[in-house]
Amino acid sequence: MSDATRELLQQYYKAFNLTDMDTFLDLLTEDVVHDVNQGGREIGRDAFAAFMQRMNTSYSEEIADLVILTEPSGTRAAAEFTVLGKYLKTDEGLPEARGQTYRLPAGAFFEIRDGKVARVSNFYNMEDWLRQVGGD
Repeated sequence: MSDATRELLQQYYKAFNLTDMDTFLDLLTEDVVHDVNQGGREIGRDAFAAFMQRMNTSYSEEIADLVILTEPSGTRAAAEFTVLGKYLKTDEGLPEARGQTYRLPAGAFFEIRDGKVARVSNFYNMEDWLRQVGGD
């Protein structure tokens, strides 16, 4: 089961890197829980799609150095990775975008149900991101 989870998450990040939102969203349960880094909790595939639309408008990001860890049953997993990004358009409440690039270590925790992502909780250092884009 953990091999299937590892493959699911590899597909998840591959679709993310390709900005293939149809495939990306299809890997989520309808009631997916999304814990936004240093933010709130959003529930549902439609909410996640809206979040990704906002993200893809303001940022161009690629996941690199991906390491996926799973527990034996495959119902829980974690990923550690580096976000290689470019800040394209000013995101509300954040510093002005001027095409700044950034490189952030990050991680995510997952719950898997019926072969799909049922929860993802993302974490990175917001202060580091702000420093890199000149928001201090």
